[in-house]
Amino acid sequence: MNRRAFMIVSALAAFLGGAVVNAAEAPTSWDIDRVLGKKDAPVTIYEYSALTCSHCAAFHRDVLPRIKKEWIETGKAKLVYRDFPFEKIGLLAALVAHCGGDERYFAFVETLFRAQDDWSRAQNPAQVLQNIAQLGGIPADRFKACVGDQKTIDAILARAKEGREKYAIKATPTFVIGDEKIEGSGSFEAFDAALKKASK
Repeated sequence: MNRRAFMIVSALAAFLGGAVVNAAEAPTSWDIDRVLGKKDAPVTIYEYSALTCSHCAAFHRDVLPRIKKEWIETGKAKLVYRDFPFEKIGLLAALVAHCGGDERYFAFVETLFRAQDDWSRAQNPAQVLQNIAQLGGIPADRFKACVGDQKTIDAILARAKEGREKYAIKATPTFVIGDEKIEGSGSFEAFDAALKKASK
């Protein structure tokens, strides 16, 4: 393990309080999904994404705004965001987003994607994430409680495990729309076609 990886793992271990993560034993019925758009929208986009993934950040920056304008804000579709972290720092970032609560969840997701290079490549990423959380109105004591919340950790990992088993999710971002699966950040045209097909 190189020095940077050791520092990341050490910092995360301190914040997570040595919690043992076991997705196989996690509750699968607890609702960890976050929904962008009207919950009764007729078409659903399931997004499996990791906050450390540069292609996920590209989707949120370059493709999602048009999907939001033409499909989500018009009530024709909703996006269900599902965390799919590959490492502990990605899990920590996901916990920070969930700490913001339902109303601020997607604001935190967008902020974390925009600042991805700042925190994911930092010497002490946990500290940078704590700073971002505080700027978003999460005090230090609440931050530590959130990133040590075993129930949320278990739920995130259980949902990711379900994605691997049900949809064969192997990489991020991956999207499921009806019977279509889109891997990678894609183009608006690809999503538009899949959404139109699912609407029929």
